[in-house]
Amino acid sequence: MTEDLKTLQQRLAAFAAARDWQPFHTPKNLAAALSVEASELVEIFQWLTPEQSARVMDAPETAGRVEDEVADVLAYLLQFCEVLGIDPLAALSAKIDRNESRFPVEGSTAGSRADDGPRHSPE
Repeated sequence: MTEDLKTLQQRLAAFAAARDWQPFHTPKNLAAALSVEASELVEIFQWLTPEQSARVMDAPETAGRVEDEVADVLAYLLQFCEVLGIDPLAALSAKIDRNESRFPVEGSTAGSRADDGPRHSPE
């Protein structure tokens, strides 16, 4: 059974508290750690072709590395959100709402310009 985000945040906070790591879990440090872990995820894919990257989960060793880096990225993101009082699901929902307004289907790659490639990438 998958734990919810709040439970995971509580487990991460308890883990850090048991090791007295809270003084190091500042927004700046957590943002830096998040960036490092995201870079480690990118490193796995760095020299792969698009076809190889699509099959990265087929090899158990590589799949394990990808899962570990995804876990690290998510852990630091959840800790970052906890420290700053951000609800990550609410933030994501609000961002999707803004992107739906900023990037309507008309004129997107889903519309008539499908062969021209994407005009924008949502940020």
